[in-house]
Amino acid sequence: MTRAYAYLRVSGKDQVQGDGFTRQLDTIKRYAATHDIRIVKVFREEGVCGANELADRPALLELLEALAADGARPKLVVIEKLDRLARDLMVQENIIADLRKRGFELLSAMEPDLLEHDPTRVMMRQIFGSVAQYEKAMIVAKLKGARDRMKAKTGRCEGRKPFGHYPGEGATLERMHALRESGMGFDRIADVLNTEGLKPRTGKRWWGKTISNILTLNQQAA
Repeated sequence: MTRAYAYLRVSGKDQVQGDGFTRQLDTIKRYAATHDIRIVKVFREEGVCGANELADRPALLELLEALAADGARPKLVVIEKLDRLARDLMVQENIIADLRKRGFELLSAMEPDLLEHDPTRVMMRQIFGSVAQYEKAMIVAKLKGARDRMKAKTGRCEGRKPFGHYPGEGATLERMHALRESGMGFDRIADVLNTEGLKPRTGKRWWGKTISNILTLNQQAA
């Protein structure tokens, strides 16, 4: 029997108490039962936008850490469907490629043959990813309109604070900049921060992609 991890995600905080997790896990378990797969651990991403890559994805980071751990561990991840992994097409493809590069496999319970490598399946995956990306873009547009109306009405509508805003993050951000200015790559910066015990806002360790996102946003805001 093949051992595997399950990854679940709901995008809204109000959905955490809904049936999203139950539905996803039931679908995964039914698929696993008919394909000789045993789910040994479930990773739940609670109220996290599917457009995020590794930044602000604590459950995905924990999953990657579990996959990379020493010893006999599963090399298979099962999801309900691709838009639970991510709605954004490029985020989907990046995560799939990253898992495969590390020697891990991904299965979609509702789209079992979409993750094959042949050109037709890649095209279909990208079509479905584009549809999910379009739906997400429409949701974002509606939310932005609501925020703009709220700001016009009340004079304020705050979003997520960038890294470096909260106490204790400033020193870590300065360390990132110093390492980057020395010519160090993002993955190497992540290794240094992990070695020095500097913690990210979410998750247990730093990743190069997270460093890249933070420094890019910080540079744009400068």
